Amino acid sequence: MGFEFSVITDSIPALLEGAKLTWIITLLGIVGGMIFGILAGLGRLAGSEYLGEAPHNTLSKTVSTIIRYLSGGYVETIRGTPIIVQAMFIYFAFPMLVKSLTDIERFRIEALTAAVITIIINAGAYIAEIVRGSVMSVNKGLLEAGLSLGISRFQLIAHIIGPIAFRRMIPPLGNQFIISLKDTSLFIVIGVGELTRQGQEIMASNFRALEIWLTVAIMYLIMTSALAVSLRTLERKMKIF
Repeated sequence: MGFEFSVITDSIPALLEGAKLTWIITLLGIVGGMIFGILAGLGRLAGSEYLGEAPHNTLSKTVSTIIRYLSGGYVETIRGTPIIVQAMFIYFAFPMLVKSLTDIERFRIEALTAAVITIIINAGAYIAEIVRGSVMSVNKGLLEAGLSLGISRFQLIAHIIGPIAFRRMIPPLGNQFIISLKDTSLFIVIGVGELTRQGQEIMASNFRALEIWLTVAIMYLIMTSALAVSLRTLERKMKIF
């Protein structure tokens, strides 16, 4: 059996549908992951000198400590478990947990919803460390200068720490976004019809593994390359050196 291009052309429409779903999961996951990541990353620095003056009263110190522990627990738990386990827990185990704790008998999570939630939670933990490292890299002299001007903590983060840290985040964020895009292929285990799942179903019907998986690999390469080019363009516009 030789290489047949007709197999590829016949498979393109279904694979494009899978690629479309891959992009949807990735983009929603990235947006949600950024929100989780920023909150958790700043949470890990709550009450520290990296976000301005440390709290002095007991209540503020207690609240900051709780936020740090909660944020740290989230990050370490997610980074310490495989994403495929997280996906299967959310899709299979979490509905059972809800049923055991409540009177809801038919609670379930759709496969696509579970995939998006998994990417959000997983990416958020890694983005949190990117945010934390970037904020910690900001020169303390800039913070002291801002505080000496009498600006508020919010203004300090929004106008001094934030812009500088964001510029430094872009390269590692780009790497994480690409990883998240490729991680969508693991959702084949919960039946999400993304690109890898479509490829598997087509291959199971025609047994043309060479043509199908070569095409799938090329499509992933095109998607990750497009994401990488977009991020490099953003880097140049932000004048990152």
